[in-house]
Amino acid sequence: MSEQALKELGDVIAAKLGDDVLTVEVKLGQLMVTVKRAAILTALTALRDDPACSFEQLTDVTAVDYPDRAERFEVIYQLLSYKHNRRMRVKLTTDEDTPVPSAVSVYSAANWFERETWDMFGVFFDNHPDLRRILTDYGFEGHPFRKDFPLTGYVEVRYDEDQKRVVYEPVRLTQDFRSFDFLSPWEGMTNVMLPGDEKAALQDGSKKP
Repeated sequence: MSEQALKELGDVIAAKLGDDVLTVEVKLGQLMVTVKRAAILTALTALRDDPACSFEQLTDVTAVDYPDRAERFEVIYQLLSYKHNRRMRVKLTTDEDTPVPSAVSVYSAANWFERETWDMFGVFFDNHPDLRRILTDYGFEGHPFRKDFPLTGYVEVRYDEDQKRVVYEPVRLTQDFRSFDFLSPWEGMTNVMLPGDEKAALQDGSKKP
């Protein structure tokens, strides 16, 4: 689909949704529409049902974390139209405490996608039928895809032979106490005779080793 056609589709969507649309832009060959958080169900329903749009399929829901922003999360909905053979992206913003209306009533596929976004980012979806973790283990603390989540996590899991069960323990970064030598092996071999050094020694008049 040409960029001009995407811009025309964006104009149609902006006219249909009115003040619910914040921005319309074309980036990397894809139409992106940012809507108000409270209007997400209205927007998705219109994009699904309007014959000019016909985005019948929700292919993904995910988020991006910008910790320095007041509303740190961008929640992103990827839509696909089989009828028109085109894709688009719908975005909204939220923070750690403000819930986003669940899109399960519009697209049933949102069920698992929203659970994954909740698990990884901690974005809460209001009126979701079964919002619980889907990728991490029971009792997991935190949300791994947040930028302030430590790369090593908070706990580590192992099987305890004495207790005959899986136990959770605080992460022990034993490598912090190791002595690391960052010197190149070639730089450190100052007193070692390497293959070919005997030729240099003979040219200098030294004795053959």
